[in-house]
Amino acid sequence: MEAGNFLRSMPLNPQIISGHRLPSFRQSLRVSANLQGGYKGPRPKTEVIADLVSNNDDAVRSLPIYIGGISLLGVLFNRTASGIAPVADASSSQSRADLLTIGLAVTNILAGLVWLSIRPKTISVVPPRGVECERLHSNVPDVVTSELTWAWESLSSVTCCRSLVIVYDGICVLQIGYASASSSNEGESPMVVDSNKLMQGSIYQGVVKSGSQSYLANLSLYPGKSELPFLPANTQSVILQPLGDKGIAILGGDTIRGFTTSDQAWITLLGEKLDATLSKHMSSSVALPSGNTR
Repeated sequence: MEAGNFLRSMPLNPQIISGHRLPSFRQSLRVSANLQGGYKGPRPKTEVIADLVSNNDDAVRSLPIYIGGISLLGVLFNRTASGIAPVADASSSQSRADLLTIGLAVTNILAGLVWLSIRPKTISVVPPRGVECERLHSNVPDVVTSELTWAWESLSSVTCCRSLVIVYDGICVLQIGYASASSSNEGESPMVVDSNKLMQGSIYQGVVKSGSQSYLANLSLYPGKSELPFLPANTQSVILQPLGDKGIAILGGDTIRGFTTSDQAWITLLGEKLDATLSKHMSSSVALPSGNTR
């Protein structure tokens, strides 16, 4: 059965106010682990020291304080047991060594206090506050529909991506995941992406002009987030991936700095693949009215 016939045979979800319910291909992404002979590839290394430190964070941060305190007590015990005068004498080699040891001990104590007072901020996942949306342009060919579905299922499964918007050749081809609620209509309906307004903004123009990926690791720090009103208000991070010189893919994440370096590299390759598919099957000769969705 062809991909197009399969997609068109799927029933529409009545809860979706406007849009086409994309079929789920999540099962196709799963690979059976019951391979004959088992996995024989390289195994990830076990970082014993790193695991030990991460599992005993409080003890490791306090360790310099204990070392410095024990060093100070050792110096006092040494001077008392050796019968040296408690007053430091610059001409005595023992006094100079004791002063150096005291300086190192105090440094350890101060380092421990700094480690205890400064801790990395815990970054947690923030569930998007928005409306689930699945909009696909009505004139998109079936082969493009299948590839867009595969891209969304892959991104939502292996990354922190919770919103995906693809604008190509002036048309919003896909809007899926979580979207902000529209204030113009009653009830909870997802906001429609205004392609023309988006393309006139500085974010879109900058990404298309540079031709390279732009990663907003903490969206709340960027004033340009006002150009992305269709994303949930509490979207934590955004990747802007150009699709050639005709479009852009906007990925909204639920975690600050949630997209890793590997994710960014993979999304760049994914953007090139989507650009090749869209440019091949959505030529300028195909009229795509911007207001029609399915």
